[in-house]
Amino acid sequence: MGFYRTQRHQWRDWNPGLDNDHLTLGYCLDSLPAVEASSIPWFVRLIENPSSPVALPGAITLERHDAIHVLLGRGLLAQDEAFVIGFTMGTASRIRDYHRKLFHWFARYLYRPPYRLTEDDLLIFDLGFGFGQEQRTRDYHMVPIEDFRDEPLVDLRNRLGLSVLKLHALYNHEKTLIPDSDASQRLDLDWKGQDPSALWPE
Repeated sequence: MGFYRTQRHQWRDWNPGLDNDHLTLGYCLDSLPAVEASSIPWFVRLIENPSSPVALPGAITLERHDAIHVLLGRGLLAQDEAFVIGFTMGTASRIRDYHRKLFHWFARYLYRPPYRLTEDDLLIFDLGFGFGQEQRTRDYHMVPIEDFRDEPLVDLRNRLGLSVLKLHALYNHEKTLIPDSDASQRLDLDWKGQDPSALWPE
């Protein structure tokens, strides 16, 4: 799935991938189809908006959430959203396993389509959650990533300690878990000669 698209393309097509080190964060964000915050269902905002008094740990602004999509090279399909939300929650210092289980229940049974997540999506949420817990940089939801619009992605990822090679390995593993989904089919698996088995188990 090509990245170089304009905002005229539907949100389903948008997918930054990981082969974009030379691009700036701002360039990638400007290509993302706009979504009005008011169009997000109230219950989703209750759980995921940082201004909500009952938001789960890792709740993040929409602008910062979009920036994490770019850093992780994920599109806007439900499986992509699950990974990004899981990753962000996984980096939160206050996160506990019961928060993860609560999100599972909310997203599976109380979120309305297209925000509702399937069991497969929640499997990928857990994959992102685990990867988030491994990160050197904690509390991504509090890092003003969106302020670095002019910074090349390679520099921003290095600043945050986000390994593209490990993401490739993780996405290779994800593709074995859910091989036939649209999101898995377009995961960027350009290894540049590296061996993924050393970084992620089969």
